[in-house]
Amino acid sequence: MTMKLSFDGGWHAMVTDDPLHITPRFDGDSVRVVRYADAKERERFVLDTFGSQHRLWDAPDVFRFDPAGRQLVAVELQLPEESTSAEDAARLPLTLAVRPGGLRAVEAKDFRHEMCALLCRAPGDAVLTSLRDPAVLDAPLEACIGIAPDVALLVQHGTVVGWSLTDPARYLTTAYTDPDPTPPTDTTRRLLTDCLDLITQPLIYDLEDGDPTALARLRATDEALRAQREDRRRADVLLSLIGNLMEAYGNR
Repeated sequence: MTMKLSFDGGWHAMVTDDPLHITPRFDGDSVRVVRYADAKERERFVLDTFGSQHRLWDAPDVFRFDPAGRQLVAVELQLPEESTSAEDAARLPLTLAVRPGGLRAVEAKDFRHEMCALLCRAPGDAVLTSLRDPAVLDAPLEACIGIAPDVALLVQHGTVVGWSLTDPARYLTTAYTDPDPTPPTDTTRRLLTDCLDLITQPLIYDLEDGDPTALARLRATDEALRAQREDRRRADVLLSLIGNLMEAYGNR
């Protein structure tokens, strides 16, 4: 199947038969499908590729392509702060099987692709789905393109309207480190859900307002993560995820 996808700014890419064979890295704020191992390697990588990228305080979704063959070689996807209700999340039109595939840019030029605005969380956060607009929930999806293991782009009317990450707990790690190959514990999965609750709306608003129940949840989650003996690498990632919240609100 040949498919041409539209991104922001009238930019286009063709779907290929070559998905990325790179293990995703999920730090709770973003999903990275990359090979670089530190900031210097990332800097060189950006100079040697083209596509969308961060600029100063601007943090869009990042798609980087190899100039020689115009093939997709890396992705960085930002997690939205606003979550849908469980009722709206249940309307997500995921009726299509994931088709593995890569991307080849139609033109070798830079572009900007806005990050998604809305987060849909499956029960137990087994799947995280980010959507460009709530209107995506009102119509069927055209395709789900699996660009990397457990990472898919969502397509509606030929346009990329979101992305999904399956089993996010498995991929918890820092930006420059591959995740632990052993499966996450049930405790880690539960604490991931607790942390995602804390960093997204509406609970984050309750923290900012000093709501006692929200503050107690924050402190209890921090304590549980510090006490976790198994799966320490993932627990430390989650501690970092809520670290700013603990610094700002943990002693209230």
